[in-house]
Amino acid sequence: MIEHANATASGERKQPKATTAGRLALVVDDELPMQRLLQIVLTADGMRTVEATSGAEAIERAATHKPDLVLLDLGLPDSDGIEVTRRLREWMAAPILVISARGQEQDKIAVLDAGANDYLTKPFAHGELLARVHVWLRHSSRVGPDPEESVLEVGDIRMDLGRRLVWAADREVHLTPTEYKLLATLMRHRGCVLTHRQLLESTWGPRAASATQYVRVYMAQLRQKLEQNAAHPRYLLTEPGIGYRLCART
Repeated sequence: MIEHANATASGERKQPKATTAGRLALVVDDELPMQRLLQIVLTADGMRTVEATSGAEAIERAATHKPDLVLLDLGLPDSDGIEVTRRLREWMAAPILVISARGQEQDKIAVLDAGANDYLTKPFAHGELLARVHVWLRHSSRVGPDPEESVLEVGDIRMDLGRRLVWAADREVHLTPTEYKLLATLMRHRGCVLTHRQLLESTWGPRAASATQYVRVYMAQLRQKLEQNAAHPRYLLTEPGIGYRLCART
């Protein structure tokens, strides 16, 4: 097993950010140059890494090392990354960020429905990769013994689950029960890409899994009530052909 401790570089390196320092990432990719690139980018940001080149190796190393984050390629020699995601999600709660050359919507939807938290298409900018890694590590560090946080906040939006109250820019906003339930799902998974199916099942139940028009209608209503400019939203973002994301960085 190859594990790279956080190395101390020359004085030119910036101080690692608190959100990533010492955290462990499992990098799953059978292309060694890409694996090495991810390793360099992550360790330069203060993380440690452990590597795997196949689905079986990924599952074994996830069980052995218990990583804080998984970076997963879909095209593995022994299995598809979608199936690896399903198997990891049977017991692991750590964020899974898929990094793949496959850019088709059906691949993105399938792996997100299988339990991945995010999807980044190759080639990608290093800054975007680190931004998403930071979001997911912050999100996972907020998950404590009580997963039902009483107050959720993203930018100008604040949601008090105990009192069922919502504010936007210090203005109390009245939501219908359905709007409230949809927003609560997005707030609990802030930063995540949620597919139409995931939002439908969490808000309306399994029988509504194919009624994507429900989500579009209610997302439009939420934007009207919460965004300063509903036509150019800052928070409630569309992932074309996939679903929606509540932006955790504004």
